[in-house]
Amino acid sequence: MTLTTDRATEADWVLCSGCRAAVYGKRMARNLHVCPECGLHRPVSARERLEQLADGGRYELLSFDVRNPDPLEFTDTVAYPDRLAKAQARTGMREAVLCARASIEDSPAIIAVLDFRFLGGSLGVAVGELITLAIETAIAERTPLVLVTSSGGARMQEGALSLMQMAKTSAALAELDKAGVLSVSVITDPTFGGVAASFATLADVLIAEPGARLGFAGRRVIEQTIHQVLPPDFQTAEFLLARGFLDMIVPRSRLRAELGKLLRTGTACPKEIDVESVESVVVTDPERLPESDPWSQVAKARDLRRPTALDYLGLAFTDFQELHGDRVSGECRALVGGLARLGGRPVLVLATQKGHTPAELVQRDFGMASPAGYRKSARLMRLADKLGLPIVTLVDTPGAFPGADAEERGQAVAIAENLRLMATLSVPVVSVIIGEGGSGGALALAVANRVLMFSDSVYSVISPEGCAAIIWKDPAAAPRAAQALRLNSRELLRLGVADGVLPEPPGGVGADPVRAADLLRAAVLGELGRLSALTGCELSADRRARFRQFGAAITVEAELLAIRERRSA
Repeated sequence: MTLTTDRATEADWVLCSGCRAAVYGKRMARNLHVCPECGLHRPVSARERLEQLADGGRYELLSFDVRNPDPLEFTDTVAYPDRLAKAQARTGMREAVLCARASIEDSPAIIAVLDFRFLGGSLGVAVGELITLAIETAIAERTPLVLVTSSGGARMQEGALSLMQMAKTSAALAELDKAGVLSVSVITDPTFGGVAASFATLADVLIAEPGARLGFAGRRVIEQTIHQVLPPDFQTAEFLLARGFLDMIVPRSRLRAELGKLLRTGTACPKEIDVESVESVVVTDPERLPESDPWSQVAKARDLRRPTALDYLGLAFTDFQELHGDRVSGECRALVGGLARLGGRPVLVLATQKGHTPAELVQRDFGMASPAGYRKSARLMRLADKLGLPIVTLVDTPGAFPGADAEERGQAVAIAENLRLMATLSVPVVSVIIGEGGSGGALALAVANRVLMFSDSVYSVISPEGCAAIIWKDPAAAPRAAQALRLNSRELLRLGVADGVLPEPPGGVGADPVRAADLLRAAVLGELGRLSALTGCELSADRRARFRQFGAAITVEAELLAIRERRSA
């Protein structure tokens, strides 16, 4: 019997370096080189990775002509050309990256895969050129780009020229952004240094394999430099996801399916919407709504039996893929966002999430988003704008999180940035108040072309309790404050704050969540259908004019007419 700690295909048995279990080699290979005992994701070669990702294992290598330079005539114990030759003989590769054209779940992609076996997957001049050529091919063919990284960093034997590849590849990705082409980075273990600090982390979506390490400086360097003991999970995918630097962690067995969903969203053509079929769902005349006691409506809006945002994402939408993190400081549990389909149409969804139980409320910070949540929403809105995806927001929050930590991290700035960003987006934005719409924390997701609300939801500058405490100096005056604030759907429709109201099923949305989800789907699809007639410039102008008219004589229609006249002149 042969026992090895190297490739599973080279021996009868493989010794897992994680759990030290002996695993039959063919079993390890069938499991995509993931230990079936402990789940350790073992390294795979670039060719194996391409075979795992491509439909039927079939791919076409891109024949780019690049040189392997020796600009410094570098020699340590071995001359650099000799190191290159040995790496080429050992791997059968010309350089540390393979670039290919393939389909993943029937969606075309340009794929570039680094191979750690080739000089540690290091970023040299040739690698930088190949990555850049792959990006430029994705731009020319308007095909999504998938990068799979595994690297120790920039290649020291090529000196400052290897450093320049960080800027070169980053600039190429900036052009990909301008072209509106989706990019996805799959981070495998390890990804460090110049690769981590350039193209690996600049993609639209960052996926990591479980346990993959990502960072600029390695653990040993950090510990030796600052003499600090680091946590055991430092720089792992799980560590980074919790701190907002990754969108998701995906096991290798599910990677192709998750990439397929992302690629389908990034390349899908919008479906035509039959506006007439959903025309009657939304009430736009306040006289058609019954008068209700505002304080009672506040209680209904806060009822824990009401469907939450995640309930609607499961009932009204399909193929929801949650994306995490603001890529700056953290992940927010109260604000969820991701790609989904609505009536077959790809959209980006942002939502504040509460819960049905006290435990869920605590876990989600009572639906009160932190600065990381608003920065995450801004990041995802920019992605939607880039890809031309409509944005749907579901609002159910008492307001932004009021803690000291939120203030220290710039809560006001984060909200303000969202307001400005939403005013400029060139894609349709539809917001639905599904429960509470509290203050600026709600408005930060509701600078939309159309604002809808369920009939028992509320939207206000402050909670009735807060208003009562400030104005009447008496919390018991909350019902009076609710009446004065005119925060119920009938009054908000009359004031123009809401564009339409969704009448709730008998007993409220909590009594019939499926019917409520059907109403929401039909209403949003109807609004998206109407907005699809507007250009990107007209959509942003429509949004600005909608909010410009509060307190002014201007109307949305007058502003759009003026824009069209200026364009035709």
